[in-house]
Amino acid sequence: MSEKHPAIVDVSADTFELEVVNRSHEVPVIVDFWAEWCGPCRTLGPVLERLTQEYDGQFILAKANVDKLPEAARQFRVMSIPSVFAVRDGQIRDSFVGVISEREIRAFIDRVLPSQADLCITEARKLEATDLAGAEAKYQEAVSLAGKESGPTLALARFLLSQDRFENCKALLDGLQKRGYLEPEAEKLKAELTVRTGGQGAGSLEHARQQAAAAPADLHAQFRLAEALAAAHEHAEALQVALSLVERDRAGVGEEARKLMLALFQVLPPESPLVAEFRRKLSFAL
Repeated sequence: MSEKHPAIVDVSADTFELEVVNRSHEVPVIVDFWAEWCGPCRTLGPVLERLTQEYDGQFILAKANVDKLPEAARQFRVMSIPSVFAVRDGQIRDSFVGVISEREIRAFIDRVLPSQADLCITEARKLEATDLAGAEAKYQEAVSLAGKESGPTLALARFLLSQDRFENCKALLDGLQKRGYLEPEAEKLKAELTVRTGGQGAGSLEHARQQAAAAPADLHAQFRLAEALAAAHEHAEALQVALSLVERDRAGVGEEARKLMLALFQVLPPESPLVAEFRRKLSFAL
């Protein structure tokens, strides 16, 4: 009996999280939900195993016996078997049910394998801790390989933002905006850029506080305080100051304050109580 290829693993209830979810952050994982009593599974399984050997480590084939893994099957909403799922970065990227042709299986595998641009991004992220110039070069290489795909451009923009290279980051986002839309990830990045760069004009938080305290009637000074608070991650106070400006001067500085609030709603987690609270308050103020 030939030895099983190292890219083929039998998962248990104890190892499923490690071998499927965690490992998918390093390499794509294809999960085959099967059972010993399932005739179609006995047809599909050997084909998947043979292709796993052929692709030789480009993905992991995780064999999941539904009789031993009922909870995992429920989590993946397995209704019938065989059911096959492709997992990358902890997320299900594609799936199919039943026996399909080898040509279709190959196409399924090829769809979920990382592209050359994806591999460059992975390498760039590893380099960020030790070689910033090398990381940027890899991100640039990913962009050049990606064609019209926006993911590498967003990865480079996020890297530039982390290095406080705001103008370079903005140029990339402006380029994407010319298409007439931005993906949710790009909108979030644009909001982070807005918050970070707004704080620059406000100066230090302590200085902004002093200026606002000295001139409570100066709404522009109050807005600079809101920007400084946002840049310093004092989100609750920033939202409160911005909301008061919307209420006091809706058509003037309040409009900028409203935009700042919307940017903070993008930056904060969607489930944040602050987002729910201040969305409601802003809606009432408008």
